[in-house]
Amino acid sequence: MNLFWMTLITFVILQVSVLSTTIYLHRTLAHKGMTVHPALAALIQLHLVLFTSILPRQWVAVHRKHHHFSDRDGDPHSPYLLGLWQVFLGNLIYYRREAHNPATVMKYTQDYRPTIIDRLIPAPVAAWGILGGLGIFMLLFGWAWGLAAWIFQMVAYVLLNSAINSFCHMIGYRNFDNLATNIRWVALITGGEGLHNNHHQYPASARLAMRRREFDPAWPVIRLLAMLGLAQVKPLPEQIAKAA
Repeated sequence: MNLFWMTLITFVILQVSVLSTTIYLHRTLAHKGMTVHPALAALIQLHLVLFTSILPRQWVAVHRKHHHFSDRDGDPHSPYLLGLWQVFLGNLIYYRREAHNPATVMKYTQDYRPTIIDRLIPAPVAAWGILGGLGIFMLLFGWAWGLAAWIFQMVAYVLLNSAINSFCHMIGYRNFDNLATNIRWVALITGGEGLHNNHHQYPASARLAMRRREFDPAWPVIRLLAMLGLAQVKPLPEQIAKAA
């Protein structure tokens, strides 16, 4: 397989991880702005196990705690408390520290119901699921290029999430009165998550773009899933305002 196809496949896998995070973990599980078909949820969670090692319940708990204490004492990864570059470079450490806190997981995910993937792949096994992803890369590209591609997509995924938790709280513009910020170029490579100020204003909105010239790459995907009967979107902020 030539370099072009290896690069393209690695990029696609990375972007599927990004979209799975924002659509399923964030907009569906954490904030309940939408729902997805159980079969699609299972496929997404399996992808996350293989290529990110994220356990949905832990991710939801950490994110909900972040909103509860947004940029105040108790926030697991606030750049105002910890420093911009410390969060950008150390976000994975801060995330894992909170994700492995049983009290945090219990408090913030009392509504979580185990999925078929949770039952088929117990948490201790799922935590090592990325080795399965490594095996897939090696089968596709050979051991050397496969290892390189696997490392690249893992590091890129971590840094994309770090950029949201760090830069998108201190750098950029604000449409609303909260400390999070919008950075359009970050939104383009993170499935819309760079529109973080908008999200903190309307956490339960399944669409993150709120103004002209803002683009939420995950939104067309969500619309397509809804058209196919694989997702259902709850009322958006403007729809709620009109109904009031």
